[in-house]
Amino acid sequence: MDNRQMEQAGRALGESRRVVVLTGAGVSAESGIPTFRDTMDGLWASFDPQQLATPEAFARDPELVTRWYDHRRLGCADCVPNAGHRALAEAQDSLEARGGSLALLTQNVDGLHTRAGSRDVVELHGSVMTWRCSRTAQPVSPPLPPEPWPEFPPLSPAGAPVRPDVVWFGEALPEAALARSYEALEHCDLLISVGTSAVVYPAAGFIEIVASRGAQTIEVNPQDTPMSSIVTFALRGKSAELLPTLVDAAFSD
Repeated sequence: MDNRQMEQAGRALGESRRVVVLTGAGVSAESGIPTFRDTMDGLWASFDPQQLATPEAFARDPELVTRWYDHRRLGCADCVPNAGHRALAEAQDSLEARGGSLALLTQNVDGLHTRAGSRDVVELHGSVMTWRCSRTAQPVSPPLPPEPWPEFPPLSPAGAPVRPDVVWFGEALPEAALARSYEALEHCDLLISVGTSAVVYPAAGFIEIVASRGAQTIEVNPQDTPMSSIVTFALRGKSAELLPTLVDAAFSD
């Protein structure tokens, strides 16, 4: 780790008032949550995830699709937030105590940021921890069962199959989540990108949006990404190790 880069990045965070954090799969991987393709193990090894995560697949075989997503849901429920998740919740507390704000935008569907204590998380790709009626879009009343659904596909009170409240291939990102994201990006003075490959749009373009108007940017990732050449600070390593150090450097008085 480059101590000078960390020191400068920590100062930038500590001096900022409107911060946006974008997180990707790398943050959750450190809690033991498998990536999208890595969930295709055991009984699911012969399936292509891109053939299951579509509206067409659900319409064709709702039992198969809901069984796989329930497998993912239970896997996420068994994991716990890591030090990186907790550090972001701490940063939000510290900024708000100083009259600032931190908007947390995530591409992850596991709900770990909320479980770590972050508030008003914008879930760009939805959440596998919440399900809704495929006919009425009404959410299933919480809590979801801590064990597998008793039937597949599970049915809503309207008698229609319920589906995970996630964004499938071919579906648009939630308008409300996008609107909140772009509003936060427009007013922030610092963007921190954590654990994302910066190849999936529109989130991949968030750094460019912020950098184009002169705001500072921090990238936390083990490897370079397509956005690494334009960020203000590039911190190389695991987010569970670097984020606590970054937050401590920013807010320890």
